[in-house]
Amino acid sequence: MRVVSGSARGCKLSSPEGLDTRPTTDRIKETLFNIIAFDLPEASFLDLFSGSGAIGIEALSRGAAEAVFVENAAECQKVIQANLVHTKLQERARLLQTDVLSALDRLAAEGKKFDIIFMDPPYEAGLYTSVLERIAETGLLKRRGISLQKAPRRLRSQFRRV
Repeated sequence: MRVVSGSARGCKLSSPEGLDTRPTTDRIKETLFNIIAFDLPEASFLDLFSGSGAIGIEALSRGAAEAVFVENAAECQKVIQANLVHTKLQERARLLQTDVLSALDRLAAEGKKFDIIFMDPPYEAGLYTSVLERIAETGLLKRRGISLQKAPRRLRSQFRRV
């Protein structure tokens, strides 16, 4: 896994051991970032269920002003921190080490708003609806913001722009 484009282009990224995370392939990352290319410069980016941090790091590398990573797993948190240091993007990053719903509430209490929100929850956890509802309730997505969810293959489309 590597950063595809931008200031950290070509940097190899670590990923957590085991099968609990599903790293996003370079091809899928390229598709995602082609969708949001014109919205990304100077954007505030929220990466939910961050895993290795590859998506948020790609956003920072391509010009996002800031990225907030939300990850509950301790091993993933260590990998995200290491990847941010390796890519020299830690200055514009923030890692929240908590579950996603708690993080959304915390960010809303801080008055945060995001231009782009990306989520890739564990498919079997059934979190899509509850997370989208919480995003709507808290008003974390800016008026003309973009919410993207990585969907399982059985849903045919890899990304949905809401």
